[in-house]
Amino acid sequence: MDTIHERFIKETCRAVGNDRTRLMDVARAIQAEYGCMSGELLDVVARELGLHRVEVESLVSFYAFLSAAPKGKTVIRLCNDIIDQLNGLGRVAAAFEEELGIKVGSTTADGRITLEYTPCIGMSDQAPSALVNDIVVTNLDVDKARRMARLILQKGATPELIKTLGDGNNAHELVRSMVMNNIRQKGPVVLEAFESGTALRKALAMTPHEVIRDVKTSRLRGRGGAGFPAGMKWDFTRQAAGADRVVICNADEGEPGTFKDRVMLTECADLLFEGMTIAGYAIGASLGILYLRGEYAYLHAYLEHVLAGRRRQGLLGSQAGGKAGFVFDIRIQVGAGAYVCGEETSLISSCEGLRGDPKTRPPFPAQKGYLGRPTSVNNVETLCCVARILDKGPGWFAQMGSKGSPGTKVLSVSGDCQRPGVYEVPFGIVVRDLLKLVGAERPAAVQVGGPSGLMVGPADFGRTICYDDLATGGAVLVFDESRNLLDVVRAFNAFFLEESCGYCTPCRVGNVLIKECLDRIAAGKGEPSDLDYLQTLGTTMKLTSRCGLGQTACNPVLSTLKNFRSIYDALVKSDAQGFRPAFDIKAALAEAEAVQGRKSVNS
Repeated sequence: MDTIHERFIKETCRAVGNDRTRLMDVARAIQAEYGCMSGELLDVVARELGLHRVEVESLVSFYAFLSAAPKGKTVIRLCNDIIDQLNGLGRVAAAFEEELGIKVGSTTADGRITLEYTPCIGMSDQAPSALVNDIVVTNLDVDKARRMARLILQKGATPELIKTLGDGNNAHELVRSMVMNNIRQKGPVVLEAFESGTALRKALAMTPHEVIRDVKTSRLRGRGGAGFPAGMKWDFTRQAAGADRVVICNADEGEPGTFKDRVMLTECADLLFEGMTIAGYAIGASLGILYLRGEYAYLHAYLEHVLAGRRRQGLLGSQAGGKAGFVFDIRIQVGAGAYVCGEETSLISSCEGLRGDPKTRPPFPAQKGYLGRPTSVNNVETLCCVARILDKGPGWFAQMGSKGSPGTKVLSVSGDCQRPGVYEVPFGIVVRDLLKLVGAERPAAVQVGGPSGLMVGPADFGRTICYDDLATGGAVLVFDESRNLLDVVRAFNAFFLEESCGYCTPCRVGNVLIKECLDRIAAGKGEPSDLDYLQTLGTTMKLTSRCGLGQTACNPVLSTLKNFRSIYDALVKSDAQGFRPAFDIKAALAEAEAVQGRKSVNS
């Protein structure tokens, strides 16, 4: 191997202390430098970190942003979630293809530029959007795509791609992004101004047990979607056997239509880090890890800057917050494009420098998590709420919201509405009132909770967003009367099919079988029995899949079968002979006939 390459890898490994658990950081750096992690590079990394080559290769093969095959120095990733598709992604992609002279999924002949699709990058409120390496480009159209492609051909992933800076900290010198926050409504809990150290000082004046008691009294439930009581999770973690505990913040929102964490990371980083520090004090942890999704790498330098500022203020490190004996610090782990890492055990695996495979439970992370230590994994919004609760008091927080869902909820709203963006609203808000707030004029369907949530129609617009009715991690997608909802369901299925880790059969195979059946129905070849089949298949996936991805990947089908049955009924029909051919021999032979220049005798 070229000694220059070997030297770079050695320096990269030394930068993380030759720590094998930091393999993700090493792999990202090498991918950025060389456009791939090929055979010889894998060997050097394995040797430097004391790993088997297969361990390195296993990680590289798992994450979408890593590759064993060469990619261009500049990678253009076009977001292809359903909101981008409905806003003209097809035309934008065609413009890039024409200007670059390549198809999506390929690399230019000189090896400089790769064009590909990627799932949601957290920009559904300003779609179509794309990532050019780590540069985010928003609100694309055909003309912008052509100009971008020409500039990239000349200068690669240049900062000149950013024509205007976004609002708030998006314009910070360490961010300099064109992303807009689109904060449409602020609430008193998360999006209000915050003074660093105020909540932490109050927490440190209490015992850890008293802090956990206050979080329990507030009745704060996890904001990631499952709604597990945060104080109870902390209590389990603190009581678990082992002296060294860990706090992990899950900032890996990756579901189409979700982008609220992006805004909180940009504008509420101090509040978040204060919540993580309070959590560390409460459960007895010395280490905190912020798992930042790879799509938000453009915020990495800024977040490190905020952490450095907190260290200078004495809010992190030895005697954090001025509390004798309290040692706590936070490191940032950047992901590499894997939606399944939003599941807490997958996320822990990724933090350990492994594939993001889900782990079998029990043991639960509170018992045995990161590197075998008791670990509390909390969502960005949850930890922001923690800091505010310790500052304002549990009673102040508990009096907001609904009976079973206290406090506020930060929602990401996108789709067919006049004012897409981020809204902090009290729990218990009625869907109909939310639709008025966001300017949805002709809503026919609302996807509450992203693809893994539920799709509801006008008959259910009187329902409320809370854990006791329509639970959501934050994503709300609005579709008007012009949309083909079966196309939406198929797009959601394609997302889950792509993002399944493939570990368990119900998810790996179930999503493929759903796709085949939906394709058959969309082509007009479906039968009434297919709907019963979909129902049974979805129920089986929900009951038998290993992790939350497989357990919810069937929800788009199940919820539309329940709430929009007429869409399916209009497309399926019984065959007069009692069966419908599943194989089209003419279509199968068409390519061969074209090559031979004659018709097949069998057709």
